[in-house]
Amino acid sequence: MLLALPDRTDSYVQFITVLLLFVFVLAVTALVTRWIGGYQKGRSAGMNMELLEAIRLSNNKYIQLVRVGRKYLALAVCKDTVTMLSEIPEEELQFSEGSTSGVSSFKDVFMKIQREKILEKEDGRDE
Repeated sequence: MLLALPDRTDSYVQFITVLLLFVFVLAVTALVTRWIGGYQKGRSAGMNMELLEAIRLSNNKYIQLVRVGRKYLALAVCKDTVTMLSEIPEEELQFSEGSTSGVSSFKDVFMKIQREKILEKEDGRDE
């Protein structure tokens, strides 16, 4: 019985060591991902091209609204081709409040989902 006790503590030490290594690898991965994201964001800031919106038509076909300089273009993007559909005057476009970009931050999307869930719960109580 005394021999089983050191083996048991040894296995606990191994488990804790593996757990700490796992957490360390996750932390390093998160930091590197954040750094790369910031680096790419910095590279694209101030550029003359921006993807405003994209609609998926099928598995590998999209229609994208892109700003190039001061022009807005509708593009058909497929697996192997990109085709310009038309140029769209800025006056015909409707932008969301506060931003000309159709891309939202994760925080904005998360807050919107939370508000919708709260409203759904309130509507459920009133019925």
